[in-house]
Amino acid sequence: MMKLSVLDLIPVRSRQSTAQALHATTTLAQKADSLGYTRYWVAEHHNMKAVASTNPAVLIGLLASRTQRIKVGSGGVMLPNHAPLVVAEQFALLEAAAPGRIDLGIGRAPGSDPVVTAVLSQSGVTSDVNRFPSHVSDIIALLSDEGANVELTSGKEYALRSTPKADSAPPVWLLGSSDYSASLAASFGLPYVFANHFAGTGAERALDLYRTGFRPSAYAEEPVTFMTANAVVAETADEAYAQAVPQLLQMARLRTNKPMGALDTIEEAAATETDALTEEFMQQSLSGYIIGDPSTAAAKARALAGQHDVDELMISPVAGAHDADPLDSVPARERTLELLARELLEH
Repeated sequence: MMKLSVLDLIPVRSRQSTAQALHATTTLAQKADSLGYTRYWVAEHHNMKAVASTNPAVLIGLLASRTQRIKVGSGGVMLPNHAPLVVAEQFALLEAAAPGRIDLGIGRAPGSDPVVTAVLSQSGVTSDVNRFPSHVSDIIALLSDEGANVELTSGKEYALRSTPKADSAPPVWLLGSSDYSASLAASFGLPYVFANHFAGTGAERALDLYRTGFRPSAYAEEPVTFMTANAVVAETADEAYAQAVPQLLQMARLRTNKPMGALDTIEEAAATETDALTEEFMQQSLSGYIIGDPSTAAAKARALAGQHDVDELMISPVAGAHDADPLDSVPARERTLELLARELLEH
């Protein structure tokens, strides 16, 4: 049986507030929990009008407290934006509060625009991406019960722990869409997630690099991986495609450097005039989506999992909302999870 999980960027649509988007995400996480999804991960993006997922640790604490069974994690913490000790302390506390239910997914990209990077740099938070491997090692060590030994500039060594006494530590996953992240995860012997929802290409090579270069470790004896995919599922194919247009337009604007605001509603997207370049990018994006009626979407999910030999898919439910939908809920995104679960989790 295939495992299904959820990746949520917490989209913010027209006329919707952050509070309403968070309420909708909480309900969506509870739905995923009740349907038997394995994980619910939140992203880290900054300074985007259509994305409310800015702080994974805060969101994980919120969602873990409102769900019962599902694993809650980060997809991911963008490590160049954070001090490793702070990340380790945050996730040690989350693990203590919800033992066995916390995942720490770590990414190397900044997850932001140059303005955010500049602001973080002024405050001394950002780090050189070339130190990413050592920072990953630091976090793993700090999360352990033994902690780490730190040598200060005085030459003295001190014991350093992320929490006084850890009963357990959250598993660390490396996220990425490049050869670099795959090779690094393999060298550390860590689980690896390919960000297919964003990259769209390169999965076969990255996963092959990860599997062939994998070194067994205390974290995993053999390669452990899954991949993400955008999904829109509705009762009919026409409904699904209509619900996908707002996200397709948003991604086309991103890739063509056009202004990006809050996510369009389905009606707003349908009324938007598009040029040839936008249409081209929308069509290119569609090829990587799991989209359609329930049986068609389930077949695409199985085919994607089979093609890349993974037994778990992490779905990013990107169905848009209608003008008339309540601002504090996401009916079409909930329906995507329900219909996929009915096809893939209930047999």
